[in-house]
Amino acid sequence: MEHTPRRVLVANWKMHKTCVDAIDFLEVFIPQLPSLPADVEIVIAAPFTALAAMRGRLGVNHRIKLGAQNVHPQPSGAYTGEISIPMLQELGVTHVIVGHSERRLYAHETDADINAKTRALLAADLTPIIAVGESSDERDALHTIERVVSQTRGALHGLIREAVERTILAYEPIWAIGTGRNCAVADAHAAMTAIRGSVDGLADVPILYGGSMKPENVREYLASQAINGGLVGGAALAPESFAEMIRHAA
Repeated sequence: MEHTPRRVLVANWKMHKTCVDAIDFLEVFIPQLPSLPADVEIVIAAPFTALAAMRGRLGVNHRIKLGAQNVHPQPSGAYTGEISIPMLQELGVTHVIVGHSERRLYAHETDADINAKTRALLAADLTPIIAVGESSDERDALHTIERVVSQTRGALHGLIREAVERTILAYEPIWAIGTGRNCAVADAHAAMTAIRGSVDGLADVPILYGGSMKPENVREYLASQAINGGLVGGAALAPESFAEMIRHAA
C-alpha cells in the first residue's frame, strides 16, 4: 500500500550561533510553534558546541529533535578534531546530516565516506539526513539526474531495504545554496522523483528540498508531492522565519 512520507523541516545552522545564541533562539522559537500533527518532524542541526546547552533547555522527548552536522564513522580513536556517534548520543542527538556539499567540497568527502557514516549511524539507531545535489556546471551539462542518482546509490550502497527505509534524503542543488537562486519546483520535483526511484526502499522515505528555501516560497515547494520538507539554511537562523515555515508545513 502506498503511504505519504512524513514531513520533516531541518534547520542547518552551519557555523553559526554560540551556546547563548542557540538558547536565545529557542526562547523565541518554541512559543511560536503551532500544534503539530504527528507526521511533521522538526530538527535543528546546531554546531557541536551548542548541543549540550540545547539539550538542557529542551529536555528529553521534546518535539524539537537535535541534529548534528557531521560525524566520524568510528566510535573512538586517534581522530583529532572529530566527533563520534557515542558523543552525539550522549547529547541527545537523533539526526545527523551527512554528505552536505560543503563537506564534499571543503573536506573532500567521497560517496564511500558518506556510505560509511550512513552505515554507522543506522547501526546506532540514529537517522542520517543524506544530502545530494549537482553543481552549476553539471546542471548546465544536463547531468542533474545522473549526478543525484549516483550520489544516492553511493550513499546507500550495500544497505538492505529495511535500513534504507530509516534514512532521510535531501536534494540540494549546489548552485542554489545560500545564493538566493531557487531551483524551479518542476526541476526539483524531477530530481527528487529520480532520487526516490533510484534505490529500493525509498518509496516512503522523506525527501527534502534545500537551496534558498524560505517563508516566501515554502508553500510552493511543499505543494509538490515529491517534496516532503526542507533542509533550511539561512532562513532557519531567525526563529520567526523558521517558525513561519513550520506553520506553512503544518
